[in-house]
Amino acid sequence: MKKGYRIKDNKEFQLLFKKGKSFANRQLVIYYMKNEELEHFRIGLSVGKKIGNAVTRNQIKRYLRQAFHELEEQIKPGHDIIIIARQPTKDMGFHEMKKSLIHLLSKQKLFIRK
Repeated sequence: MKKGYRIKDNKEFQLLFKKGKSFANRQLVIYYMKNEELEHFRIGLSVGKKIGNAVTRNQIKRYLRQAFHELEEQIKPGHDIIIIARQPTKDMGFHEMKKSLIHLLSKQKLFIRK
């Protein structure tokens, strides 16, 4: 994913936690907020140490980045999105994780209507 599509700064994470809307399912939590300055969306990923070792956490982040990459054309532009992985994600494959992410994004109407 390109650098312009990422949220890395702790201040931006904290702003989204405070002012953004949130929604969750068993596997993932999503925080999102409209950002008018952007012509595309940005994502931040958070996988806590309780979920597993570094290899497991990095694999979860890779799966989520790839899912966003595949859904890039369908996601509404101008949003900052943070995804937090929960415990069940350590046992999930890529397709299950993508399905869970699609569920969250569609429930919060972050997909472009066709």
